[in-house]
Amino acid sequence: MEVDTTSLIQLKEKKDYSAEVESRLPGAQALAEGGQLREAIDGLMGLEKACRLGNDNISLKKLVLAMVKMCHAAGDWDMVNTTLLTISKRRSQSKVAIIAMTNEAMTYLDEPGLARTEVQKLLETLREVTDGRIFVEAERAKLTKRLADIKEEDGLVDEACDILQEVHVETYGALTKKEKAEFILEQIRLSLKKRDFVRALINSRKVNKKVLEEDGMDDLKLKYYLLMITYFQREANAWELCQCYHAILKTPKVRADEEAWQAALGATVLFRALSKYDNETSDFLFRLKEEEKDRLGQLPAFEELATALTTDEIVGYPMAAQAAYESHFSVNLAASPDGGPALMPPLLPGLENTFKAAEYWASLLHKRVTQHNIRVVAKYYRCIRIARLAQLLALDVAGSERAIAELVEEGDLWARIDRPAGIVKFRKTEDLSPDAVLGEWNSDISQLLGLVQETTHLIQKENMLNKVEGVANA
Repeated sequence: MEVDTTSLIQLKEKKDYSAEVESRLPGAQALAEGGQLREAIDGLMGLEKACRLGNDNISLKKLVLAMVKMCHAAGDWDMVNTTLLTISKRRSQSKVAIIAMTNEAMTYLDEPGLARTEVQKLLETLREVTDGRIFVEAERAKLTKRLADIKEEDGLVDEACDILQEVHVETYGALTKKEKAEFILEQIRLSLKKRDFVRALINSRKVNKKVLEEDGMDDLKLKYYLLMITYFQREANAWELCQCYHAILKTPKVRADEEAWQAALGATVLFRALSKYDNETSDFLFRLKEEEKDRLGQLPAFEELATALTTDEIVGYPMAAQAAYESHFSVNLAASPDGGPALMPPLLPGLENTFKAAEYWASLLHKRVTQHNIRVVAKYYRCIRIARLAQLLALDVAGSERAIAELVEEGDLWARIDRPAGIVKFRKTEDLSPDAVLGEWNSDISQLLGLVQETTHLIQKENMLNKVEGVANA
């Protein structure tokens, strides 16, 4: 089947309408200045079509800009919006024309004295013009952000959040990494303000944390982690809070500010202490002590806490620095207007009511210290009387039983409580098979014989040395 390409060639053929544009623009401008704006615009629409179909993009750009400027000069904002929409919806409209008139109209948004309602209408018009056009995706993102700000200022937080969610900047190639991060952070903030916590978490996963580690991104990194602190405070997730504060601690801007790094380091240690114990959290605290040894030395209360939780010793409760920890709960787990040097999360009205109270965190600290003490006891005792264990834990018998039961239920500890005998067993003996018991006994005997052999060897060595000294003295 043969394809007639004549018409296609003709469509692509470029024609020069520059002379005609130059000759007709002055007359149209005169009409517009004389109060006949609509007639002037209508008179140029035919020429716009000729330039568009003739692929004369230079003349087309000049013409559409002139039409938009005429409407703006006349102060007819309804005509500005109408002209923008009409030109953008024309068949096979050139992207050059759309980009030009979009950028021109965006400059009008900051015009002094422009009514707020007119700004909003123009924003909505420009968003419609840029909708679905990849070559103006950056402009659409900026327009959407501007419209969302207006909605938020008017108290329409839900509507502002929904508008911002329409834009998926993570897929945009026209925006810089910093612009993308700023936009996503706004999505997170508005989602939190709307109390759409699921959406806030989804948006947070769009942020590339490697980008936040790049030079010049300190402010965005701090904003991101402070927003996540707000989210995880509501979830009462101590381990994630610890990770957020640790990331803040690693920020050069924070490390250069003594008040900021002290707040971040103290919070990191404290929320690690509040986290559920496992291999990851245990290893983290050991590494933190090593990496921040000098800085921890300047925070004796938190250094004491870190040392206590990394040592196989019973920790007394309340601790010596208990007042400092409880003060941290009551002060830092609150909202502030800007995040401030104390590294408090940004103010989101009403959201702070969903946070756990300071009393919750204080009781959780007591619980974690008790669990640490139980693990220490389990390392040194195969079985222990429950009364003695309660004495070591500074709890009553019922409280000790509950603490052990919770650890067993979570799978962190093996223990059996024999209430009639008043004994707690931390070692599986009755559950071992005869072969397992024999194997364990054999292993113990082998270790014992090895120690006997080593001791015998050392005694013989000492006797030989004494004999050599005796011969030498003789």
